[in-house]
Amino acid sequence: MTSTSQPIAHWDPMEQFAADPRSVRDPHPELARRRREQPVAPRAAWGAAGEVQGYELYRFEDCAAVLRDNETFSSESIRAGMSAVMGPYPLVGMDEPEHRRLRSLVAQAFRHKTLAHFEDDLVVPVVDEMVDEFADRGNAELVRELTYRYPVQVIAVILGLPRDDYEQFHHWASAIISVAARPMEAIRSSSELKQYLVGVLDDRRSHPRDDLVSDLVAADLDGERLGDEEIFSFLRLLLPAGAETTYRATGNLLFGLLNDPVQLDAVRTDRSLLTQAVEEAIRWEPPLLITSRVAVHDAEIAGTEIPAGAQVIPNIGSANRDETRWDHAEEFDLQREAKPVISFGVGPHMCLGMHLARMEMRAAVNRLVDRCPNLRLDPAADDAHIHGETFRSPTQLPVLFDVAA
Repeated sequence: MTSTSQPIAHWDPMEQFAADPRSVRDPHPELARRRREQPVAPRAAWGAAGEVQGYELYRFEDCAAVLRDNETFSSESIRAGMSAVMGPYPLVGMDEPEHRRLRSLVAQAFRHKTLAHFEDDLVVPVVDEMVDEFADRGNAELVRELTYRYPVQVIAVILGLPRDDYEQFHHWASAIISVAARPMEAIRSSSELKQYLVGVLDDRRSHPRDDLVSDLVAADLDGERLGDEEIFSFLRLLLPAGAETTYRATGNLLFGLLNDPVQLDAVRTDRSLLTQAVEEAIRWEPPLLITSRVAVHDAEIAGTEIPAGAQVIPNIGSANRDETRWDHAEEFDLQREAKPVISFGVGPHMCLGMHLARMEMRAAVNRLVDRCPNLRLDPAADDAHIHGETFRSPTQLPVLFDVAA
């Protein structure tokens, strides 16, 4: 079952931060201007046939309305862009009724009871194993040593993969994630991953285990079951989505807390505040700023005519800082009034893995606070900051802490 392919050259996620223009480091002032002056803005976009007319949305209500209306705004544009690396059934790029059927089957593997088991038996041990590597040192760089590494390993553990295969699994994840920059490498990696999963699937059919692949094989809805290609597509979506967004979201949560010692102390004293902190982090700095839909027929958004076939691009990062919905929206404040955000989507395509992602974020911070007393940013280290136009997360998180006796 272990892949015999040559490992893909290591992808360093920090390469993208080599150039650091202020607009990418902090796009929010410009997004605020667009919310005020042109909340529905024409922009170039790309569809299956090349460049198409597009419109980017910046206000919360407009973004949420589009994401809820899957009849007017189709997810087919996502499917067209992702099928090369995720196969013909990427859940996020499907419309009804096939989306509803596939989601209902896959969702059986993400029951709350299952997630509780994941946290106690799978996720916390992965975090602890990584913290073990620096707990006696009194310092760490949390992006390279924890947040970037552990979500992929969590997925590998949940899938029941052999430990010897984790490194290869991470190589595939890194390559698929970077499909826009290196498409041929991503397609090759996706093909290799599928061939690997063929062996995993065959094994679970013969020898079911307590893991996610076995749950997907056994999923049954009124006599319907998932086909092999549907399982392969879902797993090739879960791998990069879970790895990329969770690593970034966890880093953003840690960045927000580490830059405000008062709020970090509040969490340290009362761990129940972690739930609020997670929600505030994904509002304040969602890991993915934009998504896309395509207009099925002529439509209107906030007085702007949208022709059929045009791409509609909700800017999640802008929507979540809409000052008409949140006071002092630019601030990270875990005590603010709880209101739904759209970082994990809304409507039919609300992210199926959002509860897993939230749990991983809580588990990472909880164990760090437990095991690294007086956790704090290293004042002598290089400038730590959040960066990115589409995906956003810290470039580094150098920390100091007291070594436990």
